[in-house]
Amino acid sequence: MWVNPEEVLLANALWVTERANPYFILQRRKGHGGDGGGGGLAGLLVGTLDVVLDSSARVAPYRILYQAPDSLVYWTIACGCSRKEITEHWEWLEQNLLQTLSIFENENDINTFVRGKIQGIIAEYNKINGIKEDDDTEKFKEAIVKFHKLFGMPEEEKLVNYYSCSYWKGKVPRQGWVYLSINHLCFYSFLMGREAKLVIRWVDITQLEKNATLLFPDMIKVSTRSSEHFFSVFLNISETFKLMEQLANIAMRQLLDNEGFEQDRSLPKLKKKSPKKVSALKRDLDARAKSERYRALFRLPKDEKLDGHTDCTLWTPFNKMHILGQMFVSTNYICFTSKEENLCSLIIPLREVTIVEKADSSSVLPSPLSISTKNRMTFLFANLKDRDFLVQRISDFLQQTTSKIYLDKNISGSYIRTRNTLKFLQRVCMYRTEKTRDLVLKGIPESMRGDLWLLFSGAINEMATHPGYYEDLVEKSMGKYNLATEEIERDLHRSLPEHPAFQNEMGIAALRRVLTAYAFRNPNIGYCQAMNIVTSVLLLYAKEEEAFWLLVALCERMLPDYYNTRVVGALVDQGVFEELARDYIPQLYDCMQDLGVISTISLSWFLTLFLSVMPFESAVVVVDCFFCEGIKVIFQLALAVLDANVDKLLNCKDDGEAMTVLGRYLDSITNKDSTLPPIPHLHSLLSDDVEPYPEVDIFRLIRSSYEKFGSIRADLIEQMRFKQRLKVIQTLEDTTKRNVVRTIVTETSFTIDELEELYALFKAEHLTSCYWGGNSNATERHDPSLPYLEQYRIDFEQFKGMFALLFPWACGTHSDILAARLFRLLDENGDLLINFREFVSGLSKEDPQHFQNNVTNQFVSVQLILSLQNSCDSKTVCTPPLHTTQKIPVLPMMQ
Repeated sequence: MWVNPEEVLLANALWVTERANPYFILQRRKGHGGDGGGGGLAGLLVGTLDVVLDSSARVAPYRILYQAPDSLVYWTIACGCSRKEITEHWEWLEQNLLQTLSIFENENDINTFVRGKIQGIIAEYNKINGIKEDDDTEKFKEAIVKFHKLFGMPEEEKLVNYYSCSYWKGKVPRQGWVYLSINHLCFYSFLMGREAKLVIRWVDITQLEKNATLLFPDMIKVSTRSSEHFFSVFLNISETFKLMEQLANIAMRQLLDNEGFEQDRSLPKLKKKSPKKVSALKRDLDARAKSERYRALFRLPKDEKLDGHTDCTLWTPFNKMHILGQMFVSTNYICFTSKEENLCSLIIPLREVTIVEKADSSSVLPSPLSISTKNRMTFLFANLKDRDFLVQRISDFLQQTTSKIYLDKNISGSYIRTRNTLKFLQRVCMYRTEKTRDLVLKGIPESMRGDLWLLFSGAINEMATHPGYYEDLVEKSMGKYNLATEEIERDLHRSLPEHPAFQNEMGIAALRRVLTAYAFRNPNIGYCQAMNIVTSVLLLYAKEEEAFWLLVALCERMLPDYYNTRVVGALVDQGVFEELARDYIPQLYDCMQDLGVISTISLSWFLTLFLSVMPFESAVVVVDCFFCEGIKVIFQLALAVLDANVDKLLNCKDDGEAMTVLGRYLDSITNKDSTLPPIPHLHSLLSDDVEPYPEVDIFRLIRSSYEKFGSIRADLIEQMRFKQRLKVIQTLEDTTKRNVVRTIVTETSFTIDELEELYALFKAEHLTSCYWGGNSNATERHDPSLPYLEQYRIDFEQFKGMFALLFPWACGTHSDILAARLFRLLDENGDLLINFREFVSGLSKEDPQHFQNNVTNQFVSVQLILSLQNSCDSKTVCTPPLHTTQKIPVLPMMQ
């Protein structure tokens, strides 16, 4: 292929000249034969150097150089994988350029003409083939070619980055390169004639760890169901491991909800002279990771993208200090957080901003920036680098921001309450400090609870920017029925039935509207048990629309994946809780594991935020802390409950006794500051004939949880969640496979092992269609509302790949016709898609002889047609026995 001219320092080092003329030289890499085959010691040495030094010559062992007469500088203008390809380029040069160059008299004119001609050929080729210019450097483009060539990947498989490392196969290290693409982890090494290749799909990874030993301080362990792989000697192991984590997370998301990866094309382009060896995809993933951390830190809507951040100081008038921290700017928000954790943070929606101006610099306030808001607050930032650029960027975003009219009340100035100690909470753009948290831990007044939940959760921002959205959803969803609405109707009267608000139709109707509207907003979640309990509490303190947006914040940001059909998020946090219990309460951990209590309690505690296991007036205090501090509060409180009952739990003989101990303890938690009338609780029924448990003050329990377990950080929880997410989703996939096989094994003549292999193959083909597309729409190939045997479907293109593996006797140039006939035979409902039930049932009817004869008849029909067309090649088409009763062979999965 033609390449942009690149200067070569040593033209003859490790290369052999095969053809030459006054302007061009055709060379072959030493050690490579006629079509790239290696041979001899020279081939082994050069091949090893090419891999270790990351040279593209391993894949393209031929090249053409340009050199002007009397010049010592050479330029690479073409490279080729085979002699045929490079010869075609050479002949074109001789026929089209050689005579033209002889008329030039000036060397600079010749150089300009040749380079311009080659670049024009490349641009024309890209235009004809629809190839768009991208930001990838030339070095990275070479790596993409090597990746596709070495591992046989299609063009649709995108390389993200590659790193030099050692792969440990047994006790022997193999020096080479690990290639990280969107769907695969690959490794390649070539050392003295020994080639090593490894291809692992991210969806098959069950564990990903960064380990440190005495011999290898930096090592990454990658585990699948069947093997473990070790990589070491990374120059930038932290970057590599973070990228691996991110790609594995994308794969788990694909298993969870069938979402494929789509590249963000809106990233700013790199400068042409950028020396970075980084792909546009790597920049995209880095930007996504930063935006995710930004949204999680400030509880922002899920579509908010971080534009940039910079170090600065913020003047805090309440204590007259300049606090060192970072300013973050995105399309709709300006945020600040202090370097010292929890010291101060700030969220300023751009819809609230009125003035952004540069203030006069001084020795005390260098490069200051003043931001004023509608509620007459002014925020002063200083020590800003590139202040002019920052002001221009904020001004651009302000122009894009349309003013929103708040519903029902003016959010920016209506938080006027009676309690003087909370006056600073009256504004959306408020300073959030340690004092804020301390006041929340002491209890939020009943009248302020709903407002502050909206503020702390970030739901206030989504509600303000989506006026009329909830009403539209209610109008569209009411009167429509599906599985979610049936489940909602069943649970409406079980939602806080003891509370007066839900003992009449008004409260029940409001709950129905909120749950149904959310089910229509997010059909992937729809409705899950426990959502009714949480939503009913939200409705007690917030208006209907506010409760809806609080539910959105809970389900989509604060408790991710908790409320889907498989409660994956809650199972992930159950695993995190087990790890925390092992680290913080080791004396109790083994006992709890033996009793199986942790897995039982954590689901009910976490899914309902303790609302279903604790007296209502106490549980709402937990919800206050949760909206302020996030999931760490729930982990801390759960550990504090176990810690308070260590002695009793150690003496329990079974899980029932342990659950009774914990139930009585939770039922005894009181809130003496509450003005609510006491509401009967379920656990009180368990202890009617038992001596009452001593009362436990909820505020004292919360303080104790912070004193003993307050060191748990949000970033630590996210790291532990990643590890557990891999484990949970892969365990669920294994469980699903067993259930599918158990369901269908009685309907087929295949063994359990054969069915598991078929299922793995079928699932692999379905995932391939998610990776690289297919003739049918992705939504057509996956319908989660169907039984699992029928959920996933493949079209004919995917079936052809399976056909080649399952029917090796049907080889030859005409196998596609036979595959099409067999596909129609298996497609019982004629929808041009085959689900797993159709696939397996078709391959193994009750009468295997009948099905085999059908397949054979299809094959014979094809043979007759081809014979009539005089196109049958007996050397390439292998005819199976006409009357065999042997089962169709199943090949093992390709690794």
